[in-house]
Amino acid sequence: MTDDGSTPRPGDHDRHLPEDFMSTDGVNAAVPVAAQATPAVDPRLIVRQEGVAGYFKEFRRRLGSGELGSLPVVLALIVIWAVFGSLNSSFLSAQNLSNLSQQIVGTGMIAIGVVFVLLLGEIDLSVGSVSGLCGAIYAVLEVTHGVNQWVALLGALAGGAVVGLIQGLFFAKVGVPAFVVTLAGNLAWNGLMLQILGANGTVNLSGHDIVSRLYSTIYGQTAAAYGLALACVLLFLAAAVQEARRRQRAGVPYRPMSDIAMRTGVLAVIAFLTAYTLNQYKGLPLALLIFLIFIVVLDFVLRRTSYGRQIFALGGNIEGARRAGINISWIRISVFMIASTMAAVGGLFLAAQIQSASQTSGGGNLLMNCIAAAVIGGTSLFGGRGKTWSALLGALVIGSIQSGMNIEGLSNAIQFMVTGAVLLAAVVIDSLSRRTQKAAGRA
Repeated sequence: MTDDGSTPRPGDHDRHLPEDFMSTDGVNAAVPVAAQATPAVDPRLIVRQEGVAGYFKEFRRRLGSGELGSLPVVLALIVIWAVFGSLNSSFLSAQNLSNLSQQIVGTGMIAIGVVFVLLLGEIDLSVGSVSGLCGAIYAVLEVTHGVNQWVALLGALAGGAVVGLIQGLFFAKVGVPAFVVTLAGNLAWNGLMLQILGANGTVNLSGHDIVSRLYSTIYGQTAAAYGLALACVLLFLAAAVQEARRRQRAGVPYRPMSDIAMRTGVLAVIAFLTAYTLNQYKGLPLALLIFLIFIVVLDFVLRRTSYGRQIFALGGNIEGARRAGINISWIRISVFMIASTMAAVGGLFLAAQIQSASQTSGGGNLLMNCIAAAVIGGTSLFGGRGKTWSALLGALVIGSIQSGMNIEGLSNAIQFMVTGAVLLAAVVIDSLSRRTQKAAGRA
């Protein structure tokens, strides 16, 4: 029944579905009702009618229809922590987990940019080289040429944005496939980094510069970590209540207070447990705080702005997006600029982590780890589905594997094989999930 007591017509609910629950195939409208798959029901409506039982009913329905969300990566993270924690108690120590929260920031920042590109159904193979290039730009400007550290920082970020602009233009305007453009960029930007570093090949940071302080600063006051946890919970609660009231006034399905309270409670447990763990060692790392700010802000951009909706629309159905009047070229160029700028941010944190910019910066398995973090965290390789939080979850999985194996003294060869297996499992789960959703009429 609708809010005015009338019986809803077939398809009425489709007009009120949020983007997360809308079909993207555009086919069902021309198919007789009897031949269509069972229509999706907004979970807000189920929970409002059936209470907490409706929430679990909707959860089971989503699992049955292949809408797994972040569940696989959360379960994988629990298993990884349980295994390594049982093998060595130091893995779950406050010191190791605190160090882990700092070490994943560089890779996680780059992975956020990768998420944006993957949402278009494209790939960026240059983010590793771009991170090394921008780290070198900052180090050479600040250390070698004595440029003001803030100017050097802005120069490095601007360098990343320019790289994204160049690659985006070749992709969007010239029509060169993103794979080819960024593969060429991977080589070219690495060569430019070597040229900037010069014959010496390594520029050491002083440790007192702005980038080093952003990475190494830790707020030792107990109130800092707990205050951040409280702020996150209250912000989430306020946003959820405001959204529910807005949807209620508009006459569309909304989350009841019982559902909002349950979600807020889960977030509170996670937030305050994290704060407690950090306070058991040194406190709240500034790098982690900055990482979370980037995630929240860019998540807002993706889910709450017309620009973000255009990215999802383009990744889900490019022809439909074109017919809707979306500026395809602008979206593509801007997304590659975001990816390269985030690669620059990540490169600066990685340079601060090792206190230098060298010929090996941005190399090794960094590129694969960044792409793997985005995919393992739940971003689809097929485009149109993902969140910035995927970068955090994926980086945690990869960082936990590396940390646990280092503690156990296992070789890099074993780490590569395990990480590769986890990445393959994530892609397989994504493929099976899409197949199940199509069978259920949800994709």
